[in-house]
Amino acid sequence: MSVPHTPSVALVGLGEIGLGAHLPALLRHQGIRLAAVVDPDPARRALAAEHTAAPAFETLADVLADPVIDAVVLATPPWVTPGLVGRVAATGRFVLAEKPIAVSTAAAAPLAKLPAGQRKRVQVGLTYRHDPALAVLREWIEGGRLGSGLLVRAHIYDERRDPASPGHASRIEATLAHGMPVVHEGAHVFDWFATLFGGPPERLEDSWAVSTRPDLPAANLCGARLTYPGGVTVLAEFGWLTDAQPRCEISIIGDRGHAELDGFTFDLRLTTADGTECVVFDENRTTRCFDLQLERFAELITGARAMPSPGLADGLAALEISERVAVLAAWSQA
Repeated sequence: MSVPHTPSVALVGLGEIGLGAHLPALLRHQGIRLAAVVDPDPARRALAAEHTAAPAFETLADVLADPVIDAVVLATPPWVTPGLVGRVAATGRFVLAEKPIAVSTAAAAPLAKLPAGQRKRVQVGLTYRHDPALAVLREWIEGGRLGSGLLVRAHIYDERRDPASPGHASRIEATLAHGMPVVHEGAHVFDWFATLFGGPPERLEDSWAVSTRPDLPAANLCGARLTYPGGVTVLAEFGWLTDAQPRCEISIIGDRGHAELDGFTFDLRLTTADGTECVVFDENRTTRCFDLQLERFAELITGARAMPSPGLADGLAALEISERVAVLAAWSQA
């Protein structure tokens, strides 16, 4: 009996999401071998060495020169990710690319032109689509427990400015230079809504943006009103870099019920005329979602899954609506 092949995977990018989420998930997975880590910063490579004995390299080229590597996880900034996806996919390897896959549709254009054989090897890191909370919420919606005439309010606030952590604020301001929060956070949120409501928005009704400080490279608060299939109205707002923030949550109200999803835990609460029902998950949201995402990637590598989920089309669709919101919001400031 032949021994099943254990895929060898390289992690490229050792920033906060790489070290804090992707690396632990790779080390937890029993069906994957972490074969290498890559980052141009020696300090980041040293941090990774505290958790893994996998060899560390400075460049992606070092990894692509190794025929043992079957796949690459790209935990890289979105302004460099498109070129890296193309380089890895061209070698015939599998790619899991962190969201958003680019900062604009123009930057992502080369990805849309990848040959079909390469596209089917690229999974996009819309990580929280995999969370069981979304499946429960979709069941409530499709089962009619909320009734009709749905209004969705999404308050997506993150990256709070902590005076005790000026380095974090500097990194987020640098990210803001590549686009408003919706460009980065919208990749997840608009993918959730497409999953919940059966497709992308039918219309972008209006959009807005506010800068809480005049020296910021882009507005740090922004939002939009969108109409989804079935006449669902979505009011979405995104915010970064304030000392205090509203609660991060998504709420959906209809004629028969009100559902609330906690933006950090993904715990759910449904209130109807019959009472209140809560769904609480034991595992940490990040842990369970990154584990589920990596399991789907492992299935793609081994052939147990024929197509990536989510794939490039999903990532490009989420980016497209995020960019449309940002462009219209910028016009509103002019």
